[in-house]
Amino acid sequence: MKVPLTPLDFLERARRHFGPLEAVVETDGFNAGRRYTYSQFAERAHRLAHALRRGFHCQPGDRVAYLAPNTPELLEAYFGVVLAGCVLVPLNIRLSAAEVQRLVDDCSPSVLVVHPSLAGVAATVTGPRHLDIGPGYEALLEAQPPDLYDAVPPDEGSVCEIFYTSGTTGRPRGAMLTHRALATHAVDSALTLGIHHRDVQLHTSPLFHVNGWGTPHYITAVGARHVLCERFDPGVVLRCVETEGVTRRSIVPAMAQSILDHPDLPQRNVGSLRQVTIGGAPPPEGLIAALEKALDCEVVGGYGLTEASPQLTKALTLRSHDAAGSDTQMQRKATTGLPMVGVDLRVLDDEDREVVWDGITPGEICVRSNHVMAGYWGDQDATAEALRGGWLRTGDLATVNDEGYVMIIDRRKDVIVSGGENIASVEVEAALCAHPSVLEASVVAMPDQRWGEVPRAFVVLHPGMTASDEELKEAVRSRLARFKAPRVVELVEELPRNSTGKVLKADLRARPLPAATEIRS
Repeated sequence: MKVPLTPLDFLERARRHFGPLEAVVETDGFNAGRRYTYSQFAERAHRLAHALRRGFHCQPGDRVAYLAPNTPELLEAYFGVVLAGCVLVPLNIRLSAAEVQRLVDDCSPSVLVVHPSLAGVAATVTGPRHLDIGPGYEALLEAQPPDLYDAVPPDEGSVCEIFYTSGTTGRPRGAMLTHRALATHAVDSALTLGIHHRDVQLHTSPLFHVNGWGTPHYITAVGARHVLCERFDPGVVLRCVETEGVTRRSIVPAMAQSILDHPDLPQRNVGSLRQVTIGGAPPPEGLIAALEKALDCEVVGGYGLTEASPQLTKALTLRSHDAAGSDTQMQRKATTGLPMVGVDLRVLDDEDREVVWDGITPGEICVRSNHVMAGYWGDQDATAEALRGGWLRTGDLATVNDEGYVMIIDRRKDVIVSGGENIASVEVEAALCAHPSVLEASVVAMPDQRWGEVPRAFVVLHPGMTASDEELKEAVRSRLARFKAPRVVELVEELPRNSTGKVLKADLRARPLPAATEIRS
């Protein structure tokens, strides 16, 4: 008998086989200290399903949106909402009220579940019924029957969750992820990363973010422990690693740097850590090396996107590298990585031909996988373009080396075309970040009468460090062709970012040049 693939099976497995074991720990926030076993966690998820169907009269296929940080209520929604036959829509908690309203208008949820810290944002959001997390939420769960919700087995091709893209290339779109996509993504992620029953996962990345949302499924599937940080704070993270015996966590480069800079790091015992994964942006070699030295554990970069559930690659070294020097291993770790289990990733040219594995020839990353979305909610034209020819077209340009390691060189829209030559902004950013004074950098195109476009760099220095614009330009010239050096280097206190931490290059491109800037073509 064929059984549909669904992440709901992971909760049932955990309930039956790991019931007495601790499942969820809440480390901070207004309800800090809560701990649930897998039996209690499953019971809460089933009570939530009863509440949605009985109390809110939600029907199969209805959307249920959550505006909440990393709390047990959002974690149990990954299963309780889906048990009810509904579609979970976790919303970005960093959005403004107007932005939340636009997403709500787009997906028309029946219910909006709101954390008390976000009551002000949600106050003006109209359309769905509101359910506030707190005493009322707990009373609602308590009023439900204690028996398991008798869920109808889902169609594995039906939509399970909707996640909205960050909107860096246009308006946010809701990626529809099916039961099959999320179930296979969990299994393939666990295989690729070696997740096991005794792991303790610290959820530092928000559960609405691409670095966070796949984790609830595979950690539950193997019966490991979830440790929740309501919001990222490097001091809280270090304390949690020590007190809870955390073995794994996922972060973005900005989080990594804040942990390295935190004064508590030398005093905390972080010896339980086995693996730290970094996503969101390509981590430079220096950051990976510094993390591995400070935390004494494996640091793994990777790549994914909302439309792919989300993980696609991991920058893991191979056994063929075991005898190689540390420099060779670090070079592999600083790539975008190898495709994970279950992912057919190709770098294709404009004629849909796979590029040569020479580490030089560029093409677009295209993907076929069970993990890929069914499409964008309510947008058939965008769906057809994104999934053209049976491939998910990521818009990311990359090369492939002779071992099959992928290396992103830019977004299509961020390539700088100067005098007919293509300049990858990511390449120039990496050269700038190799300077010891540079904390981070972002490079964009600016108009030039002679060359069409030239690079313009925005640089943030490490606290207390100095560097002149000419010194930074020369640092790029020493590593890259001279024409790739930025024409203008501007020192800034911080880079503008959207709600998921991505640099807003459109904002940088729109900034006027400093009055004293002289442009010589």
